[in-house]
Amino acid sequence: MTGNSVASHYASSGIAGRLVAALRAEIGPEAAITPDALAPLDHFHGRGVLATRELLAVLAPLPADHVLDIGCGIGGPARWIAAKTGCRVTGIDLTPDFVEAATALTEATGMAGRVRCLQGSALDLPFAESTFDRAYSQNVVMNIADKKRFYAEAFRVLKPGGLLALSNGAAGSGDPYFPVPWAATAATSFLSTVDDTRRDVEAAGFAIERFHDVTDDIRAQVAAQRRRAEAEGLPRLGLHVLMGDRMRTYLANSQRSIEDGRVRMVEVLARKPA
Repeated sequence: MTGNSVASHYASSGIAGRLVAALRAEIGPEAAITPDALAPLDHFHGRGVLATRELLAVLAPLPADHVLDIGCGIGGPARWIAAKTGCRVTGIDLTPDFVEAATALTEATGMAGRVRCLQGSALDLPFAESTFDRAYSQNVVMNIADKKRFYAEAFRVLKPGGLLALSNGAAGSGDPYFPVPWAATAATSFLSTVDDTRRDVEAAGFAIERFHDVTDDIRAQVAAQRRRAEAEGLPRLGLHVLMGDRMRTYLANSQRSIEDGRVRMVEVLARKPA
């Protein structure tokens, strides 16, 4: 998928205003806009803030750390992680609409001193070598054909001894049920196998400390989410506020793909050797 097609797939104008209006309608006009309050709306992951919480437990950044979020979306995980740990987070995303919204929401939450989000490519990170203590990426590489370059760039900008945490969708038994959150058709979906994921991370120079296919662990949870949405509809606050009504189909197809083993979910913790 080219940079333009990625941005077009995710494009959505007026994101920050729409999310704040939905949140205000739910919690009241005077309530504080916080990373926790925004969490149902700004963690662009099928499992939402729960997936970010699990990633944070593995990455375990220290307050003094500078952390990189590769594919930061509208900045929900970056704000939430910075608020929980006191670390500094820089995010980068290819989609201008997302970065504009991330900047506005970061200011609205009072997090601008610790979080900033920039527009740019994960394949050409605009940072010097050995800049970051830790890095993470959630559900981004499915949009990227050149995965070796993606991991090599993450390796380059990490300090020696730095950690990279990944939550990746991987190829399973057959194509996903399209459209899904990252692609409308198979032509723009780039899923590597679980084994290729391990090989590509190691080929970049990383030492893998933890590699876990979590699909079987989360299948029941994902199925329960799908059935609840079918029976009750989506909650007032959810990713459909971010992406519009198309998100209902995207989420259902993604959930079915995980349930049926067409998409595997892999979590990785890798270290750049000291």
